Formats: sequence, structure tokens, C-alpha cells
Amino acid sequence: MIEFQHVSKHFGHVQAVNDVSFSASGGQVIGLLGVNGAGKSTILNMMTGCMPPSSGCVRIDGMDMFRSGSACRRKLGYLPEQSPLYPEMTVQEYLTFVCRLREVQKTAIPGHVQEIMHLCGLEDVRNRLLGQLSRGYGQRAGIAQALCGTPEVLVLDEPTVGLDPRQVVEIRQLIHALGSTHTVIFSTHVLSEAQALCSRVLIVHHGRLVSDVSLTGETGRKTVHVFSACIAGNREQVLPAVRSLPSVIRVSEEPGSRDGQVLISLETSDEDEGMNLRKALFRLLGAMDTPLLLLEKKRHLLEDLFLKATKEDMEE
Repeated sequence: MIEFQHVSKHFGHVQAVNDVSFSASGGQVIGLLGVNGAGKSTILNMMTGCMPPSSGCVRIDGMDMFRSGSACRRKLGYLPEQSPLYPEMTVQEYLTFVCRLREVQKTAIPGHVQEIMHLCGLEDVRNRLLGQLSRGYGQRAGIAQALCGTPEVLVLDEPTVGLDPRQVVEIRQLIHALGSTHTVIFSTHVLSEAQALCSRVLIVHHGRLVSDVSLTGETGRKTVHVFSACIAGNREQVLPAVRSLPSVIRVSEEPGSRDGQVLISLETSDEDEGMNLRKALFRLLGAMDTPLLLLEKKRHLLEDLFLKATKEDMEE
């Protein structure tokens, strides 16, 4: 659906994006992750046709963005970092206006607007002026305008920036719901946000794509919870038993094991922060009369990868 082929962008002597290549198919929620100034917004601006690349090619559904721009943009819904809202319009007036711009059939506009307001939780504020909305509702309205015209791809630039914790949760829930029917690409510098929402993460650093990380395993569930455990027993007994637990994806022995104690790393696909793993591990080891001496959650895999990718900045 989306393809970047050796895309670079220069602003004078500044190289904002450097030889970025990736592709994204339908039905994915993809996070563009990087520190502020990494080049995320520039990539999104080229993806949506707001600026041309200095070199390389951007394709949407096989079409070149800058040769078939109108056709490509019909397949895209875009929320820039600053929501493009008109404060003097009501929510319903604004979405109707955007539908007309996106050439939605006139007779279909009322039903389409109603569907979008229902999906985005805007029905209770449909007659409120955009300028009087809270920041959270303003972001909902921004996402709603991106949905006008039923685009196949949603591109969201820092969709939760400036929101309070409750609003962040609400917008994340909305993005998660949209991911079941759209390809969603959004930029963020928040690791927990990428972990909570994405099936795949592209890590950008100094304008380069330094890592392309899948957060789904063979089961299709996220595999980002990693625990370190110290168990009293011998490795021949402990390792096979722990590997038999259904919530465990991978078990590896860590350095530091000694006679009578085994240090292991466990990777789980639990979506409840590893609670199922904890319960199953305690039951298993209790039945084996093998004491659990230590169990602690390690940094999730995405954090490790991000820190490794940006290591040069940490060293500086």
C-alpha cells in the first residue's frame, strides 16, 4: 500500500531524511518512532504529498505520489501535528465541509458524517464550535476529518501530544479501533505509546531508518514483556518445565547461574503485563517444590532496541 524507495530530503545543507526505504501493507498499525528532530514529520509530509523528496520515490498503492498526486491523496487521511480545525465551525459543519473537499457524493455526506462522529465519539458535541472544544475532543475532530472520504490509510503526526493522561488513553483506544479497518501510520517519541498500539515500529534516527521492528510473534500477539527469574534447582529440570508454560514464548539461560540456582530470561505474550505468567510460574514451581528466589520485569524489547539505535546520542 505504501512504499518508500531510497527517499532523501535536503533543506539546504541540512539532510533531514537520508535514504529511507520501507513498505507497509494493509491492516497494520505502524509507529514511526524517534526522538524530537529525528525526521519523523518530514517522512510523513513526503508520504502525504505535502512536500516532494529530494531523491527517491514515494508510492501509494503502486502509484507515484508526485505523478499521480490526486489519486494517491484520495487513499490517504492525514492528521498533522496541529489539527487543521476551523474554530468558527461546529463539528458537524466542519466534517460536512471536509467531505465536500474530498468529493464525497453529496447525498451520502449526512450519513457518512454521522458514521464518523459515532466512531470518533463526537455525537454529543456535534453542534459545538470547534474553538470551544477541549484538547481531547479537538484531537478527535482532527482524526475524524482524516476519515472523511473513507481513505484506506490514516497518517497521524504525534496524535496524543499535549493531551492529559485520560485524553491520551481515549485517543489510543480510538487509534486501536481504527487499526482493525485501516492501515494506520503514526509518529511518536513515546515508547509506551508505540508498544501499546503498534504491530510494527520503524525507528528513525538522524534522518535514517535504523530499525524495523515487528511487535507480533507467530501467535499474532505482542511479545514485549520480558522477565528475569532466579530459580532454585538444576537447569535440566527447570528449563523444560518453564518452557512448557502456554504463556511463555521463549526461555533462555542467563550468565551467572551456579550450582543449585538457575538464572533465566522469560519472554511472554501476555497482554496483561505478564500477570498470567506470574500465576502460572508460581503454581508450576510450587508443585515441583522448586523455590522461586527472584522474579522481576526487565525493560521491554522495544526499549532495548531504541536505546541501542540511539546509542551515539547517549554516549555524547
